[in-house]
Amino acid sequence: MLESSKDPHALDLICLGRVAVDLYSQQIGSRLEDVSSFAKYLGGSSGNMAYGTARLGLRSAMLSRVGNEQLGNFVREELGRAGVDVSALQTDPDRHTALAILAIKDRDTFPLLFYRRDCADMAVDAEAIDPAFIARAKALAITGTHLSTETTQRACRKALDAAAEHGVKRILDIDYRPVLWGLTPPGDGETRFIADEQVTRHLQRWLADFDLIVGTEEEFHIAGGSTDTLASLRRVREFSDATLVCKLGALGCVIIEGAIPDQLADGILIEGVEVEVLNVLGAGDAFMSGLLRGWLRGESWATSASYANACGALVVSRHGCAPAMPTEEELFDYLSRRETLERPDRDARLNHLHRVTTRVPIEWPQVCGLAFDHRRQLTDMAREVKADPARLSLLKQLLVKAAEEGARRTGLATPAILVDDIFGQDALNDATGKQWWIGRPVELPGSRPLRFQHGDDLGSQLRHWPREHIIKCLVFYHPDDPLSLRLEQEARLRQLYQAACAFGLELLIEVIPPDPSDVDDRTLARSLTRLYNLGIRPDWWKLPAMPDAAWAAVSRVIDAQDPHCRGVVLLGLDAPMEAMKRGFAAAATHRRCKGFTVGRTLFAGPSREWLAGVLDDTQLIDRVASNYAELIGEWQRLRATPAHVEGDLS
Repeated sequence: MLESSKDPHALDLICLGRVAVDLYSQQIGSRLEDVSSFAKYLGGSSGNMAYGTARLGLRSAMLSRVGNEQLGNFVREELGRAGVDVSALQTDPDRHTALAILAIKDRDTFPLLFYRRDCADMAVDAEAIDPAFIARAKALAITGTHLSTETTQRACRKALDAAAEHGVKRILDIDYRPVLWGLTPPGDGETRFIADEQVTRHLQRWLADFDLIVGTEEEFHIAGGSTDTLASLRRVREFSDATLVCKLGALGCVIIEGAIPDQLADGILIEGVEVEVLNVLGAGDAFMSGLLRGWLRGESWATSASYANACGALVVSRHGCAPAMPTEEELFDYLSRRETLERPDRDARLNHLHRVTTRVPIEWPQVCGLAFDHRRQLTDMAREVKADPARLSLLKQLLVKAAEEGARRTGLATPAILVDDIFGQDALNDATGKQWWIGRPVELPGSRPLRFQHGDDLGSQLRHWPREHIIKCLVFYHPDDPLSLRLEQEARLRQLYQAACAFGLELLIEVIPPDPSDVDDRTLARSLTRLYNLGIRPDWWKLPAMPDAAWAAVSRVIDAQDPHCRGVVLLGLDAPMEAMKRGFAAAATHRRCKGFTVGRTLFAGPSREWLAGVLDDTQLIDRVASNYAELIGEWQRLRATPAHVEGDLS
């Protein structure tokens, strides 16, 4: 095992090698020729390893190269979102970011195309590698593909020499892809092994540089020059004293620290867990991530290998590689139950943990939102002042500007908005990509029982949504509703929740009791409990102002049912400004309340005057921004007062 780092601020791991974009077929069972759509993920063995180890809590860094284009930006941002240090990720002014395209034909067939000819990561600049950066890490991991060309060899040599000089552990993931060594036609990225004496001799010249060497049996075959696994391991041992980890797929792995035993099983054999396989691609990167998570934290080989086998099992049961990587919490939950989980991809608890522990951003400290997702109310307003309803689209674009201005006036780092796609599609387009909190409604306004704005085929709508848009659904719901009504509404909410999970979108459920006179301090807590018991776990709740006892009851339910819930935001219901502020007083004492999304209180008066031609665009923006800023200021004031900090927030 590896001793702990002397520098608490050092990196755990630097990954040097392939980093790319993967396009995974979304049609399972299709030939690559017949695929009609793809999902875009981070890819490349080293990129996946950096990403996977960061998800598991290691301080990982990426040392490679991407293009100066949109896919390069995606790789850099995706790694950064996972917590990977990208300060040494070079940008190539001329080459494109590498690309891999693959299909999932069946359990054993994965057609794969590598678009890597003269790609950016194969042009990593040795001169740009800083030995002092290498010295910051506990370990340096290199993948075999980057030993295949003179350019990448120079980069590997400089990094390995710096690692040796500074006592940094050196790791080789053999990662043998014959197509990347020019041994198969370009269309055959699927073949995993072709014997080649020249490749074997070349790899053997590097083996002495490493302290840990990891590969499948076939990868050790190419490194050792024999299709007899034990013979190949003995040949590798002639060149290197490294610890050898031989992956055996679902059977687990064998770890060999000294002489090669007479039988493979005489090494440290750590058995794997058998699961239903969807996609084997990326399993090795997941295995490495788990192994290094243990090794670099000083765990035993048995524990480290158990992490590795579990990570591999989880990834092969899911679509994609990098997005399928488990987080630390998810990994330990799986390890505690793995003997009973033949299909981890179908386990509700594990899937929920994966969903909520991989969200980006990890936390929203506060949400102070301007809500203008109104459709019916604004149509009525336009009719009342005899304005053309076509102007509502421009109105919503101006309200986006008002939200930005109001946030600027108060120093709010991240504006929040609720806006629809009926009149607000242009407004949505304006706000998307700015890292704002953006909610978007799906309910048919005023419907009870609940109906969806665009019909029941949610998939046909949600598949086109940007990932950053949060589904917002208002339901008029009471736990004592007539049984048939309650069951119908609950079925719609379950359908929506399942769709949100399938499309990787966050969900906000807004619950308004239909009759305010029929509400006590337990009503909303009972409503949430009922929905949780049905397996509905939204990322957000939107609730009306409540007395302190009701807030306490709601908070207890959320804490017990879903500790990972992002929180509650307050709704407005056209309440006067002073009434909203009074509602803040109780809410601000409860940590589960993250803020508000308020609409007509802030925009109704100015919008009516703008539609009537009384205000111009600038005046509208100023008036709404002032109202928005006033409410933000009140929320921040209440949250900052000692009385609130000492209460439920503590």
